[in-house]
Amino acid sequence: MNTDLTKEQKDYAIFLPAISGFYATFIGKQRREEYVDKSRIPFPNNEMEGLNWFNRKDGLFNYHWSLYSAGHAELDINKDAPKELMIRERDRENSWLLGDSGGFQIGKGVWEGDWKDPNCPKAKKKREQVLAWMDAYMDYGMILDIPAWVARSPAGVKATGISTYQEAVNATRINNDYFMKNRTGACKFLNVLQGENHADAEDWYQQMKDFCDPKKYPDTHFNGWSMGGQNMCDVHLVLKRLVALRFDGLLEKGIHDFMHFLGTSKLEWATLLTDIQRAVRKYHNENFTITFDCASPFLATANGQIYCELETQDRSKWVYRMVPSIDDKALATDTTSFGQAFVREGKHGSFLDSPITQNLQAKDICIYAPGDLNKIGKEGKTSWDSFSYAIQMGHNVWSHINAVQEANRQYDNKVVPGMLVEESFDRVFFRDVVEAIFATDNRDEAEAVIEEFSRFWMSIIGTRGATGKKTVNASTQFSNLFEEV
Repeated sequence: MNTDLTKEQKDYAIFLPAISGFYATFIGKQRREEYVDKSRIPFPNNEMEGLNWFNRKDGLFNYHWSLYSAGHAELDINKDAPKELMIRERDRENSWLLGDSGGFQIGKGVWEGDWKDPNCPKAKKKREQVLAWMDAYMDYGMILDIPAWVARSPAGVKATGISTYQEAVNATRINNDYFMKNRTGACKFLNVLQGENHADAEDWYQQMKDFCDPKKYPDTHFNGWSMGGQNMCDVHLVLKRLVALRFDGLLEKGIHDFMHFLGTSKLEWATLLTDIQRAVRKYHNENFTITFDCASPFLATANGQIYCELETQDRSKWVYRMVPSIDDKALATDTTSFGQAFVREGKHGSFLDSPITQNLQAKDICIYAPGDLNKIGKEGKTSWDSFSYAIQMGHNVWSHINAVQEANRQYDNKVVPGMLVEESFDRVFFRDVVEAIFATDNRDEAEAVIEEFSRFWMSIIGTRGATGKKTVNASTQFSNLFEEV
């Protein structure tokens, strides 16, 4: 079992667990008070820090990289916020954190304001807070974009007044201008690319690319790219964009070293992005690094599910196996190991332990016995308390990172997911085509290779689970967008 996942990362594209505010609260508040009774914490020395993968000394496993959203954060940096201490007091030497700006909150109508007006008091305050928060606590951050899909979000339109694609572009430009003029340099920023189809994605890029241009903004330019909307779920568009960036001089070593993909959880995409990262490093920018995030480990637990197995068969679909966890009041005194109880109770035929669960007993999760009252003085249906969720979230984070790394290890051993090889006519592997695209030093030739394999790109399942024509129009996956981004 790998407990230092940082050492296992090798040269793979980097998965960023999107830390939930709920999870961070347990670690942060425990530093100021006995937020959870120490006798309740089933880790060495009954310490909550076992769940903190940033803690090199006390974490049950270590991992260097993560993402945290401004949408979850206490944005007032002058306000004492114990629940934020996992983020605010992390070891900056041994961790790297990407800040999500909260554009999703704007799109959903949570952050109200006239974002088209640079002087709107509500929008102005939020804009200022997000920048100050990122400068204070993040290594890299995404600019505060207004997603193109806000125009199709009834709540978003009502809260922001933005009802067209171009209005979203214009509002994003206002935020970009503010970030560029007021950044301190403490945090580096990624220019977010949106657009729900190829045409809009190209238009957005053309309108926004100058913000990354050191020739036009020598001292204040942005430092890389974040792929949103259609850009993060359609490999055809991803490859076209990377070629454009390369030949536009906007993918340069020491200047634009990072590219992030929003809301990407598929194991196949973990290997696909590694292929792209390696090709760009080999032929253009040796520092180029791809990151991608998802909140699946936390959302799964919130839905009562736990990661139990990884499936990476050659020429097949690759999956993390998630099933309902044990939740039975009859287990409140059961000292059976968690994994054994999980299998015994018929949840699944096997259970892959993590450093979080390896010494866990069934009763550490199933806390409430029949008749026990919860914190609000009622007998609930579940045997879990709130900390049961946090423990299993920690397990799920380790499981997801380990799965991504194992998928890359298998891929390097010539075990190939079905969607990354085309065998209808001549056998074509994704990695070979990507190599050919970036091996050329001519834009036209690179674009010609991309278009030659357009049918192959249509067969690769997008990050929102679509293939064919659905992969080239993000708006057809609007409901999923709200779930994954």
